Amino acid sequence: MRFLKGFLYAFQGIAYCISHERNMRIHTVALLYVSAFSLFFQLSHVEYAVLFLTFALVIMAEMVNTAIERLCDKMAKEYHPLIKHAKDMAAGAVLVCAVFAVGVAVCLFGDATVYPVIWSWFLSRPWAFVLFLVFSLLSVVYIIAGPPRIRDFLKGKKKRR
Repeated sequence: MRFLKGFLYAFQGIAYCISHERNMRIHTVALLYVSAFSLFFQLSHVEYAVLFLTFALVIMAEMVNTAIERLCDKMAKEYHPLIKHAKDMAAGAVLVCAVFAVGVAVCLFGDATVYPVIWSWFLSRPWAFVLFLVFSLLSVVYIIAGPPRIRDFLKGKKKRR
């Protein structure tokens, strides 16, 4: 039972990070779009493994950054240079992972001949293009508002002042 509770706590941590961190929502949306568009590139198993490891590193770095920020905020109510450095280094770790993730993307998706194929695929399937636009709009709302505010809006709750 303890073992299963560990999974529950881990999923609660993931859900908290998604709910409270805009950058985590940006990373999750990017992960979904990259995964969808990767299907056009006929990646090998090894290339998909690199892609999935890259996803994991970026998401993990964002979660560790959030944990460090929350802990620092709890421990020090006033400014302290060491707290600032800890938070800056944690944010820097996310930046390093994100920059190298872009490098991985350039390596995996650098074949320019695939992009006209993607474009023609969407043009030949207007429903898919409309679906892409709808999901893009929903993604922007998800990133900006976040799950708690979307849930409150759908339930008809007014924003507290």
